[in-house]
Amino acid sequence: MISNNAGVDGIGLSRLLETRQIKKMISSYVGENRLFAQQYLAGELELEFNPQGTLAERIRAGGAGIPAFYTKTGVGTLIAEGKEEKVFNGEKYIMETGLVADLAIVHAWKGDTEGNLVYRKTARNFNPMMATAAKVTVAEVEHLVPAGEIDPDHIHTPGIFVKRIIAVDPKLKRIEQRTLRKRA
Repeated sequence: MISNNAGVDGIGLSRLLETRQIKKMISSYVGENRLFAQQYLAGELELEFNPQGTLAERIRAGGAGIPAFYTKTGVGTLIAEGKEEKVFNGEKYIMETGLVADLAIVHAWKGDTEGNLVYRKTARNFNPMMATAAKVTVAEVEHLVPAGEIDPDHIHTPGIFVKRIIAVDPKLKRIEQRTLRKRA
């Protein structure tokens, strides 16, 4: 499973954890999913941590057909253990491999019947890259419109990457912890 985080207890990825369908997680943050923590600490789940930017670049590279790249991020840390190191211009870098998945499930705010997608806010962080880095991409779309209705300049993922479209109701966005500042 490739995901920025391990999700929230009881929904999303947690449902797959409940049925023990996830054996390895490639993430940058596991969040506060108690079930994930229990399975990991019990040795039932393998975890590959990545700095968030490295995870994003690994996905982007996979989608672009780039098998590996070098980065300074993680040099000299646990992340670098067992990875190839190379020196460029006197600086150490570690090799990271591109990531490609069999299936990507992305969530878009708007999409058309040809699979062209538009994301909102933080959904643009990983969804566009992941859509390109899978053999099959399934898009959940909140607002499905006829082909040609989306301004081409607003499309984040071209329909060529999307194999299936599912119209869904706009959903409540769940987060681990809501943090608010006090208002005057």
